[in-house]
Order: sequence, then structure tokens, then C-alpha cells
Amino acid sequence: MKEISSEEKRLLINLANRIKSLRIEKGYSNYEHFANDSGISRTQYGRYEHGDNLKFLTLCKVLDGLGITLKEFFSEGFDH
Repeated sequence: MKEISSEEKRLLINLANRIKSLRIEKGYSNYEHFANDSGISRTQYGRYEHGDNLKFLTLCKVLDGLGITLKEFFSEGFDH
């Protein structure tokens, strides 16, 4: 498997932090409850909040569960 660069790691951490903060804002103090309510494997979702890479369609599913658009999601925390 290809090693990811430090820039890619930084982007994944930004993504993880944004997902986590939005989940908490949505009222889910526990990631497992959010994952279950959103139809996402809780184990896999937990990995996303720790910086694992995720597929675009999975990100869309997470954002749907959070009730926000891609534009809203990327409006904060991503300076590129």
C-alpha cells in the first residue's frame, strides 16, 4: 500500500476534526450512536474520526447524517 505524505495526513486530520466537531454540534456526544443512526459501521466511522481515509460516497453519507452539504462542510477547516 502506498505511503501517504505528511500533507495528505494533515488533510485527513482536518477532515476527521471537522467531522467530529460537526457530530458533537449535532448533539451526538457518542460517535457510535451517530454511526448507528446514519447507517455507517461504528468501527469504520470511528476510524474516520481518527484520520483514516474514506471514500467520497461515504463522506456524502456522513454529511447527510449531519444534515449539511459538501459546500457547507468544506467552508471551514480547509484553507486550500
